[in-house]
Amino acid sequence: MASMSALGHQDRTTASPGGTRHETVLVLSQVYVPDPAANGQYLHDAARELAARGHRVIVLTANRGYDDPRMTYARRELLDGVEIRRVPWSSFGKRSLVIRAAAMLVFMLHCVAASVFMPSVTAILVVTSPPLCGFAAALGAMIRRRSLTYWVMDLNPDQLMALGRMKAVSWAARVLDALQRFVLRRARHIVALDRFMADRLLAKFSPAEAGVIASRLAILPPWPQEELEPVPHESNPFRVRHGLEDRFVVMYSGNHGYSTPVTTLLDAALEIDSSSDPADRRILFLFVGGGVGKREVDEVVVQRRPANVMSLPYQPRSELAQSLSAADVQVVTVGDGLVGVVHPCKVYGAMKVGRPILLIAPDPCHASELVVGQGVGWHVQQGDVRGAVRAIREAAALSAEVRASLGRRAREFVERSMEPRALRGKFCDMVVDTADSPVAVASGGRLE
Repeated sequence: MASMSALGHQDRTTASPGGTRHETVLVLSQVYVPDPAANGQYLHDAARELAARGHRVIVLTANRGYDDPRMTYARRELLDGVEIRRVPWSSFGKRSLVIRAAAMLVFMLHCVAASVFMPSVTAILVVTSPPLCGFAAALGAMIRRRSLTYWVMDLNPDQLMALGRMKAVSWAARVLDALQRFVLRRARHIVALDRFMADRLLAKFSPAEAGVIASRLAILPPWPQEELEPVPHESNPFRVRHGLEDRFVVMYSGNHGYSTPVTTLLDAALEIDSSSDPADRRILFLFVGGGVGKREVDEVVVQRRPANVMSLPYQPRSELAQSLSAADVQVVTVGDGLVGVVHPCKVYGAMKVGRPILLIAPDPCHASELVVGQGVGWHVQQGDVRGAVRAIREAAALSAEVRASLGRRAREFVERSMEPRALRGKFCDMVVDTADSPVAVASGGRLE
């Protein structure tokens, strides 16, 4: 656990001559940049925005990679005005639930120490990675009477139960659910990523208490990365580097998790690989990223040796526009039973670079409302391999002009409705208590 001397600094919370109060914000998350996990990327976007406003921002995070614990990061770092403090024994990878739980427990103890004893903190921002991190933040906020913003990026134990890794009647599930309700009751601001997630949160309470929680609950989707711009195929070095010039690329990019399964897509790739149709020879399935589900992809590549499947690691954020733009179709997945439990953030990057989308997910869900509602791609259910094959062949048969029109429609929607600075600004207003009202009340409606 970090020592008191490491946590202690004099209070730098001040008021500017114009009357704007400068807060000291403590951010708690097991993952943070340069780790490629999406939670850490979004947190840094918010943290540097807060720092740019003149607030002091201190991030407490793990000193090793979330997916790959062999990756180690500097113990102390100042990045974009954000003070990053990385603590040991807080990430051991995902080899087993026991190992992950041990890391979560150690990190929670670090978070308790920071939340309770760091003297200068006036506001706390916490995400749901790991789940117990929220409890540590709520405990500190309650003891210190500090403002707490709870950024709900996924729900647990809901996710573990939906995946069959924990029974709803187990003591562990009941304890985790009680801890989450504890955090929700004590958060000044609660941010859900979509209306399905908001409804799941409210369902944890009685109707009377749900009304109280709803008054502090905002629906705010994650913002697309500002630097993402479409890169034309003919001038994209990523396509040249990986020999994609003459291929029709179906890409899954990001975390390959239990909640975002790629089995249906892999099975579709194998069916197309076995086809004798010459038109199918140009279709390439490119899996970019990491996570526990990436093993399934790599095993298929080694054991089945399909000619139409390629696997690449996470790409640097600086090259993400090239990577995402290299696709002709981007794939987004959500597992069965996980609507409102996880949020398909990768859909925004795909839309931002102007690519049509193949969604493999239950219906309805947040992503289906975007893909089907905006008419920017295809939607099939998990397990519907024939449907996926049919959609991919249909996409490949379209003219480049028609596919480009679908991509433009996707990009125009994101630019019109999800401007990153506006969304990020609304979020930061809540963290430092300058928001006049919630962005959108979670009453079952869409984002306002």
